[in-house]
Amino acid sequence: MSFSSVLQFILGVITGLILLLASGTAAGYYFFSRMVVTPGRPVYSEERTPAESTVVTEPEPEAAEPEPAPPEPEPVADELEPGAYRATVTWPDGLSLRSEPNGESESIGGLAYDQEIIILKTSEDGNWEQVRLPNSDRTGWVRAGNSQAIEE
Repeated sequence: MSFSSVLQFILGVITGLILLLASGTAAGYYFFSRMVVTPGRPVYSEERTPAESTVVTEPEPEAAEPEPAPPEPEPVADELEPGAYRATVTWPDGLSLRSEPNGESESIGGLAYDQEIIILKTSEDGNWEQVRLPNSDRTGWVRAGNSQAIEE
C-alpha cells in the first residue's frame, strides 16, 4: 500500500464525516425551528360563523327585482346591572367561557383577545368572574385576572 492510497482513504473518511455532520446539523436546525413556531388560536365550534359551516345548500333562484333592505335600527346602549362594569379580555390566546365557575365545567364558547365583555360579579373565592357579552343575554364564567376594566 502506497502513501497516496492511505492519504486518499483518510481524506475520504474525513470528508464523509464532515458531510454527515453538516447534514445532521441542517436537519436538526430545520426540525427545531419548526417546533418554536406558536400555533394559531383554536376556533371553537361556538365561534364559527354560518359562512364557515360545511353545510352545502342549494342556491336560491334569483329574484326579478330585489326588495330594498329595511334600515337597520340604531344600536341601543347596553344597560349595566348594578355593580357591573365593562372590560376587555387581556389574555393573548383568549378565554374559554364556562358554564360554572370551575375548570372542569363545560366550555360554552370562547372570548377573543381584546373582546369587550361585561363583568357581572366575582365568585366567592375570587378566582372566577361571571361575564355577559355586550348586547346579548349570553353569560358564562371566566378565570379572574384576565380582563381589564374599561374607563368610561
